[in-house]
Amino acid sequence: MLIQVPEILTSDRAEAMRQQLEGAGWVDGKVTAGRQSAEVKTNRQIAANDPLHQELGAEIVRALEQSALFMSSALPQKVFPPLFNRYDAGDRFGFHVDNAIRQVPQTLERVRTDLSATLFLTRPEDYEGGELVIEDTYGVHSIKLPAGHLILYPASSLHEVRPVTRGTRIASFFWIQSMVRDDGKRTLLFDLDVAIQRISNEIQNQAARVQLTSIYHNLLRRWAEL
Repeated sequence: MLIQVPEILTSDRAEAMRQQLEGAGWVDGKVTAGRQSAEVKTNRQIAANDPLHQELGAEIVRALEQSALFMSSALPQKVFPPLFNRYDAGDRFGFHVDNAIRQVPQTLERVRTDLSATLFLTRPEDYEGGELVIEDTYGVHSIKLPAGHLILYPASSLHEVRPVTRGTRIASFFWIQSMVRDDGKRTLLFDLDVAIQRISNEIQNQAARVQLTSIYHNLLRRWAEL
């Protein structure tokens, strides 16, 4: 399931966050890459112990919690503290698959990476290249969203960031451990939730809404891992 979540941040707040990040202390992006990924990764990141990283990451998590679309599609149990990366001209991250398990820095907590997320912070007209390309069973998707918008996709997907050819691309990226680890089951629940909302808005049939809502929660009860 590939979901675009609009306006996790307003365009103004995304721009302000990008400006805050411009002056941050950037380190080699290979610090969070596995051995194979490091061979195809050329970018920079903000160190996990940087106070700005922690402050802005916490703001993003609060914004995610306010997004009904994100909550419905991800069914989050844990959100890895958001990281921030920067691609300047010539930087790229070749095709790779994200690590299945991530340990939260400076803690013993581990997060199973069911879903990957990229929150775009730079306006698309301010840089060229830098598209996030995701391969799944339905083909190849090239994604470059407005600042403040988020893309959510299975972490098992093969994906890359194409070389930036002009300007700078700054984004936040992180992973989600879902209550429902199986992407197919999670997709069914999301589709059912969307259908319930449409019926609630378009059809005045209380019995049908109650029945569908009951099915949704009974499936979630059967499939959720807490």
